[in-house]
Amino acid sequence: MASPPPQSTTATTESPSKKSFAPGLGAIFLIVFLDLLGFSLVLPFLAEEARDTFHTTAFVGTLLAAIYSLMQFLFVPVWGRVSDRVGRRPVLLWSVLATSVGMIGLGMGLIHGSSVTWLFIARAWSGIATANLGTASAYIADVTKPEDRAKGMGLIGMAFGLGFILGPGVGGALSSIAIGGRTGAVPCFVAASLSLVNFAWAYFGLKESLPAERRSKEKRSLSPLNVAAAREALARPGVAQAILVNFVIVLSFTVLDQTFRFFNKDMFDMSATSTGLVLAMVGIVAAGVQGGLIRPLARRYDEAVLTRFGTVIQALAFAGFAISPSIGRSALIVSACLLALGNGLTQPSVAAYVSKRADPRAQGGTLGTNQSFASLARMFGPAFGGWVYGEFGPRSPYVCGAIGMTVASVVALSLRSTREFEAKAEAAQRNTSTQTS
Repeated sequence: MASPPPQSTTATTESPSKKSFAPGLGAIFLIVFLDLLGFSLVLPFLAEEARDTFHTTAFVGTLLAAIYSLMQFLFVPVWGRVSDRVGRRPVLLWSVLATSVGMIGLGMGLIHGSSVTWLFIARAWSGIATANLGTASAYIADVTKPEDRAKGMGLIGMAFGLGFILGPGVGGALSSIAIGGRTGAVPCFVAASLSLVNFAWAYFGLKESLPAERRSKEKRSLSPLNVAAAREALARPGVAQAILVNFVIVLSFTVLDQTFRFFNKDMFDMSATSTGLVLAMVGIVAAGVQGGLIRPLARRYDEAVLTRFGTVIQALAFAGFAISPSIGRSALIVSACLLALGNGLTQPSVAAYVSKRADPRAQGGTLGTNQSFASLARMFGPAFGGWVYGEFGPRSPYVCGAIGMTVASVVALSLRSTREFEAKAEAAQRNTSTQTS
């Protein structure tokens, strides 16, 4: 069966009920924010707790983050496909409630567990539960006009930025509070409590964005490794290139996750507090770009253009990190701001680009595929950054990041203009209508 023309999305999203979805966008923002908050709250202490309390190695401790991202990679497209059939609201409500269960389980494991296995189970469950970014992106695509799509996707980036600002600092401060002689559980219980509050708000305030008549009637496999569904998503014009760009961006960006603190300490003798302030600044700039600046830019420039600019800016930022020890701390700060600016441009732009090219009946699956590959990059990026840091020195992860962003900018050159794409789709629809009549 031939897919309907892409511009049919415009017709369905320009309904008079558009304003009724404003509270829903607030709930989407909070869902994504609390997902990242729950992830970043445990960053300062979880690997250390695994090593010191459960007597594992540092490498095993870092695998707790890897299994979280692995589960997201597997299940983001699953929940996206489910939401295409049953609606966005049930999937999002389930994910919020399941997130709370996962954080409670992690907290109980830190207090009473005698084996690190329980921590892995809890983090795997949380990864499955929070694999809702594709569904959240599809919700935004359902309720925004194409010209506002980048701004809507910017909500997700803004939630990421704010979660990244607050999570590590709050988690680090609360992790020192002991329960039963063990530390680390309090941030988990705080995250679980916030998720329960979010569930109550979303239950009463989150309206369904996908009417029954627009839901997919096809029975799609819910297997996490659904090659056919991924192939279908990647077959849409421009989608494969955009997902590849996003994968390389995320892979390059996440080399900072496990190396930035080492880099600042080894090269600049900075304290953990100073490192936290730099990371907070990155989050503030990224949230500001995606929450405010992206809207006027998206009106003036095409998503493909913004993606190219964003990748070039990030390549310059990584190069700046690599040479900053030879210049001074000011170069580090400037590079951090450039990285946040570039990332703030690319994340919503790529998501909007993919959304506009998705089959309207498969928004969740297509955007889920995009987020799934991003989760895969988040799984490999930190480990790769840590390995090259130890093998080749402190500057090496940032040289690799600069190379990666350069590759992403080259691939981004192949992205066709959204306006060109829509014009050709409209022309094809007119030709079809003429032949039919």
